[in-house]
Amino acid sequence: MSPTAEQTRAWRPGRPTAVGMVVSAFRRGGGDPTFQPDRGDGWWLGLPTPAGPATLRLVQRDASGVVEASAWGAGATWALDQVPALLGDGDDDSGFVAHHPQVARAWSRYAAWHVPRSGLVLHALVPAAIEQKVTGQEAFSGYRRLVRRFGSRAPGPGEQRGLWVAPDAAAWAAVPSWEWLRASVDGARSGTAVRAARVAGRLEEGVALGPQEGRRRLRSVPGIGVWTAAEVGQRALGDADAVSFGDYHVAKHVTWALTGEALGDAEMAELLEPYRGHRYRVQRLLELDNRPRPRRGPRMAPRTHLPVR
Repeated sequence: MSPTAEQTRAWRPGRPTAVGMVVSAFRRGGGDPTFQPDRGDGWWLGLPTPAGPATLRLVQRDASGVVEASAWGAGATWALDQVPALLGDGDDDSGFVAHHPQVARAWSRYAAWHVPRSGLVLHALVPAAIEQKVTGQEAFSGYRRLVRRFGSRAPGPGEQRGLWVAPDAAAWAAVPSWEWLRASVDGARSGTAVRAARVAGRLEEGVALGPQEGRRRLRSVPGIGVWTAAEVGQRALGDADAVSFGDYHVAKHVTWALTGEALGDAEMAELLEPYRGHRYRVQRLLELDNRPRPRRGPRMAPRTHLPVR
């Protein structure tokens, strides 16, 4: 089929589902060339699917109604088949109980958010590796540069919209060391991304084997720690328990939201223990509720020599 040919499907979620709220997890900064938010014309994603590049457009008329999906490119059929999982259809929140009034409030407001499962491990992993222990501004800028240098224009109308598809595994593995450095990605982070790209097939198999095995396979790659595996779990594996331990902000935000004090990972782990199985759900609900904590310390400074997380 021609890469410019449009394929479509309509999917009616079995529960309220806020498309924009769910797919926002795949946006890597405001200038992400692979993601365009709703501008009255749906959400547009450039996806490196196992079948090839795809442009995916999602349109939702209301929070409980039909999702109209259109796709173009070699990966169009795959992308359309993945729409329910991408929008959290497989996310089972039936056992979730709010143990804090703050969580109950967020849950009542954002029940239409669900944990996505894109099924694209490397798509989530490479930007997470680039984001290890640096500011978002640094990471997003480097990712944009690399995507535009080594990715491809999104097929169909995606090209006219300026949408891009991130490199596939072979292309990431072939990026020269000096190109990573030009994108301000040091050897520790680029090495992690390249090592993962070289075993991408085994990592992608983890999607079908469940979050626990998926995380185990991720952690077997040198340079992938708890934080990076969680970032992938939250997007590619549909892992409702994948807490961002080791993040510069998350523990402070969660503990402040629940106790009024900005504390560390140990305290966050203790507070979230009653939610085991749904700990990332709590993290994300509190992020969506967006009750900002007071900032008393300096902003995180750019760093270039980084430990594994």
